[in-house]
Amino acid sequence: MFARFFRALIRPFVRTAAVVPICAALAVGGCSSLDLFGQEADETYIEGSVEQLYNRAMDLLEDKEYAEAAKFFSEVDRQHPYSVWAPRSQLMIAYANYRAKDFESSRLTVDRFLRLNPAHSDVPYAHYLKALCFFEEVRDTKRDPGPTAAAYEEFTLVAERFPTSKYAKDSRRKAAVLREHLAGHEMEIGRFYQGKNQHLAAINRYKSVVQEYRESRYVPEALHRMTESYVALGLHGEAQRTAAVLGRNFRNSSWHGDSRALLKGERSAPVGTTSAPAAPSSSPDKKKSAKEPPKTTATGNNKSWFGRLFDRIF
Repeated sequence: MFARFFRALIRPFVRTAAVVPICAALAVGGCSSLDLFGQEADETYIEGSVEQLYNRAMDLLEDKEYAEAAKFFSEVDRQHPYSVWAPRSQLMIAYANYRAKDFESSRLTVDRFLRLNPAHSDVPYAHYLKALCFFEEVRDTKRDPGPTAAAYEEFTLVAERFPTSKYAKDSRRKAAVLREHLAGHEMEIGRFYQGKNQHLAAINRYKSVVQEYRESRYVPEALHRMTESYVALGLHGEAQRTAAVLGRNFRNSSWHGDSRALLKGERSAPVGTTSAPAAPSSSPDKKKSAKEPPKTTATGNNKSWFGRLFDRIF
């Protein structure tokens, strides 16, 4: 009876032990085609030294084979994780993905680099590259301002935390463009609410432009639109005070004249909206920013052929 009980007890384990080698064989035989999620797996695996893998990746990068270059840089990081080239390879993966317009993958790689190498000398470039990825996704002021706000935050971080880096000047310039873009988005929403006669909501948007984007070219229009909404709500005292602020700060603006005409009763209908500003386009600034990653400082006076090739490319 005890023997029968013992056999019944171990039968599931015996069955499992017999199945394990079969499952292992199937897994080994099938790993070249499918991964754990049933998707096509990457069968490419090339073992090599740091010089071989990195040199091949740089050649592919020069040939604009960005996806393939990213794979070889990944091999450097995977096969030689403790080498001095591993952090640089992580950045190069992000750069290759950026050039391939895979901005999400590039940002994720940058985040990994920053997490693993918080004190690395290329941290300013990492933030700059992440900002560029968001910058490429900026559209007109009627679209989602998420990428615009994210790019503005990253460019501002570079300019403020690394003011002496070679990326600070361009970051400040792009941050100014994005700040104007964010102000334009607030104006778009304010005009929409005003057109729907939701004047309180419109006033709040215009106030945010005046308070948060004081140097924006939209401030005179925002003050005038606030005046229009106050008049529409019957708040003539607030309308006069807002028009007075507009007059003191922007006396020569055409919006000042429109506000004066409105308060004198010479006009009752709102002034037609101006056209929305265009999103940051593929200007020379944007093309200039999509440049190679920072150079590596050579150690010693005698450089190897690998070091000379790296300096030539960068």
